[in-house]
Amino acid sequence: MITIFGIKNCDTMKKARNWLDNHGVGYRFHDYKSEGIDEAHLAKWIASEGLDVVLNRAGTTFRKLTDEDKANLSEDKAIALMIAQPSLIKRPVLEANGAITIGFKPELYEALFSSSR
Repeated sequence: MITIFGIKNCDTMKKARNWLDNHGVGYRFHDYKSEGIDEAHLAKWIASEGLDVVLNRAGTTFRKLTDEDKANLSEDKAIALMIAQPSLIKRPVLEANGAITIGFKPELYEALFSSSR
């Protein structure tokens, strides 16, 4: 099962979903805004890719956090913040073929799916 996680109206999400659609890759879309995200998924992604890859520090949601929220940002604290504010998670997160891919670059998707077509 291929699942892409993100936010419906995110431009990068739209590019990733268009790529999947145009290449005939079936997937399930999990929208953080309507479905939320659980601690188990976030912990798995962080274990695989690292907190600095999963946590979107460049977005406006992170910049709007209080200094207290940004201070001493442990993995547990970051997970709690991402559950409360899913816009803090980099997008998209793609779970496919036993791999986790965070962010969208056409060449990454091409490499991931070229052997399955």
